Amino acid sequence: MTMPSTGAVEAAIADRLTHALAPSRLVVLNESHHHAGHMGDDGTGETHFAVEIESAAFAGLNRVQRQRLVNHALAELLATRIHALSMKLRATGEGD
Repeated sequence: MTMPSTGAVEAAIADRLTHALAPSRLVVLNESHHHAGHMGDDGTGETHFAVEIESAAFAGLNRVQRQRLVNHALAELLATRIHALSMKLRATGEGD
């Protein structure tokens, strides 16, 4: 079984979040195949993503503040390439 290669947008998401948040855990999931033909699908196969991030940068912040940090790190991509982004964000050491 071959694993799908990482696309340019997926790689850019991982790179920007790594630099902005220094996560202890980062998972970037391309969920675009679930939305093929739907609103926001531009045919690239890289429009819908989910991220799971554990970072010390989230310590003491509420959900909205954490989301703002992610949105800031990905602002250009959200404006131009990403149609949808779901997030699971927690501070280092927090449970699920």
